[in-house]
Amino acid sequence: MKKYLVILSELEQKILEGQYRPGQKLPSIRSTSEQYGCSMSTVIRAYAELEKRHAIYSISQSGHYVVEKSGDETNDKPSKIIDFASVLPDVNVFPYLDFQHCLNKAIDKYKHQLFTYGDSRGLEKLRHTLASHLAGDQVFTNAERIIVTSGVQPALEILAKMPFPNGKSVILVEQPSYDIYLRFLEAEGIPVSGIARTAAGIDLRELKERFKSGDIKFFYTMSRYHNPLGTSYSAEVREAIASLASKYNVYIVEDDYMADLGEERGFDPIYAYNRTSHVVYLKSFSKIIFPGLRLGAVILPESLLETFHSYKRYGDTSLLSQAALEVYINNDMYERHKQKICNQYAARIRTLNEALERYNDAGLIESSGVNSGIFVQFKLPQTVNLEQLIKRLTARNVNVVSGKGFYLSGYLDREKFLRISISQAQPEQIEEGVRAITEEVRGMKGYNSII
Repeated sequence: MKKYLVILSELEQKILEGQYRPGQKLPSIRSTSEQYGCSMSTVIRAYAELEKRHAIYSISQSGHYVVEKSGDETNDKPSKIIDFASVLPDVNVFPYLDFQHCLNKAIDKYKHQLFTYGDSRGLEKLRHTLASHLAGDQVFTNAERIIVTSGVQPALEILAKMPFPNGKSVILVEQPSYDIYLRFLEAEGIPVSGIARTAAGIDLRELKERFKSGDIKFFYTMSRYHNPLGTSYSAEVREAIASLASKYNVYIVEDDYMADLGEERGFDPIYAYNRTSHVVYLKSFSKIIFPGLRLGAVILPESLLETFHSYKRYGDTSLLSQAALEVYINNDMYERHKQKICNQYAARIRTLNEALERYNDAGLIESSGVNSGIFVQFKLPQTVNLEQLIKRLTARNVNVVSGKGFYLSGYLDREKFLRISISQAQPEQIEEGVRAITEEVRGMKGYNSII
């Protein structure tokens, strides 16, 4: 990351955390340049960007000061609810001013292009930008194989309905897996089958047998930061899945929607290991910026492009949003915001893990033990009544989600667990929430099992 972006990110973080309070004077440009070992012009650029974002203001011959926030920007009465249920990004980290700036720039840059129906594949400039952006995640492709969609869900629905060159019909899904997609597949009557995935991983021998004889059209997987487990496959497992796909002519639909929300570095997706074009790669931009953006990208093998195009007949995504995202990525704002949100979420995961270690002295809860992303599985004893547990936690203002809904309706070999999300759980609330969960589980361990 460029030095001015490092300075910008760290100053923003200190302002957000209250290390620099409203009205407080920031260090001088000279002292900041000495601190970071850079030129004063680099610091001036960072300070100028903070001014653009209305985070600081300057007084001639005096210096730079933190802006006083208006009443609607601060919340002096934080919610009493400890929210371990929501998957939405924390509203406190939404890049409102950044994206407003990009929207204005996009209007200036693209003008009349934004007021047409546009290409059903997405804005051409954005697709070229995405090709370069994705290369950083070892997803090497060209603009012609990228299609911009209104989030990942529409792409998943098209892939489920369209025929594949292998002529097979069954969709294989991990169990547990993304609940909304499972309900869609069941509602549409699409042939679907489940294979167990736990915090420890997946049985590759069983996967091989299913690929070999199960009439599998494609295998839907979240290779990292799995929803709801929070875990990621090892490099060996990812490479093995890619190899099995090629050998048995089964496609992989790799949903990497959480790709940017972890501290993990050097992660090569399954896509990077497959050399015979059997992997469809999906990426969402809504989780890292804000949900209302509704932008995703699907990277397709050549063999699927024409069929996918025939099912996606028109542009369903705002051209203005696409143009703003193109500016956002090319101005390095995306990378800077990604780093900020990753750091915040990783800190929350650490707080969660430390609290569980402190209060789970009886060892009744098994954690999936993740260090990045937003999800953690709290696996419970079979004797715990899950519905009663959730009711008791709700009465203590702790919101959690049952693991039951992340399985196919007819899938019986289920683990009993809570899916814990830290995206909207405030750091000062996490320890209290974990303590409540452990206390209630300890008090209910003798209950009869009801899933």
